[in-house]
Amino acid sequence: MIKLIIDTAGGDNSPAAPVEAAVQALKKNEELYIIFTGNEADIRSELAKYDPVDTDRYEIVHAPDVITGDDKPTEAIRLKPESSMMKGIKLLRTGEDIDGMVSTGATGALVAAATVRIGRIPGVIRPVFCPIIPDVNGGVCGISDSGANIKCTPDQLLQFAAMGKLYLKAVFGIDNPRIALLNIGTEAEKGDSVHKDAYKLLSKVYGDSFVGNMEGRDLLSGNYQLIIADGFSGNILVKTMEGTALELMKLLKKKIYSKTRYKVGAMLMKSMFDEIKGFMNYQNYGGSVLLGTEKIIVKGHGSSNALSIEKCIEQALTMRRYNLNAQIEQEIAGIQEYMGVYTGEDHTSI
Repeated sequence: MIKLIIDTAGGDNSPAAPVEAAVQALKKNEELYIIFTGNEADIRSELAKYDPVDTDRYEIVHAPDVITGDDKPTEAIRLKPESSMMKGIKLLRTGEDIDGMVSTGATGALVAAATVRIGRIPGVIRPVFCPIIPDVNGGVCGISDSGANIKCTPDQLLQFAAMGKLYLKAVFGIDNPRIALLNIGTEAEKGDSVHKDAYKLLSKVYGDSFVGNMEGRDLLSGNYQLIIADGFSGNILVKTMEGTALELMKLLKKKIYSKTRYKVGAMLMKSMFDEIKGFMNYQNYGGSVLLGTEKIIVKGHGSSNALSIEKCIEQALTMRRYNLNAQIEQEIAGIQEYMGVYTGEDHTSI
């Protein structure tokens, strides 16, 4: 049995979308057991919309409060213990048989709570967010980190690569991803001292799998499968890509409706436009996993629909089946000897 907590509050489509996603996931995965956190009356009202769900496969933990995006993360953790997110985090910490949690709630609070209350895999300096985006060749690319760590050391960036590499193998079957370091140019000497030292570490540890620096404009090219970045740059990279895709679709729609001949042409190419729309829709790619914590955490986008949240649940299930955290601990131990070489820092006791 795999037990997952589903935070049913905090998202734009909560609690309807998380409950629907959980119901569908229960139908498809016999080993899955769900723990819902949130307003019990609302959860039961949503469950009543579907065929009877086996009560032996889920439970509800009443959590009347909600952490919003306006709450400061550290204050939310302290002042809202009855929130669906904090009730979930507490259960995850104390429940030895609980494997992970899926939430579409406030990102800052989730990262802070998971890091402080759940703890890190032995050897991991900092947990890292790793969302997945599509490339133009039909593949996927992970961004490690996309917002969990604003400033990073070379050692941390090396660990981001280690964790992202294993995640891509576990969930997407990519055995040897092409790894790149996000930078202001492709030349090895580009960037500040952190990026120069990280380049050396990545080259030494991952050899030919590390293909060098990447400029932001090449994100969707298909030439890379894992991008290593500090959380500040990675977050801007991902959100710029998402925003550009949305605005281009709006512009395309506006242009199509501006002239009759464009409308006729669009009708003839409808299937192609549907494919492009699906390609650009982040809802089709699940959530951002928080790699490096002792329990599995998957953060769905705040506006996630039921399909997207169901994909988040599938991500968590696959990570557990693969025993990803044990794999990460082993990988981190294997690269420990390389850490501190260029920074002069010793992280072995962290």
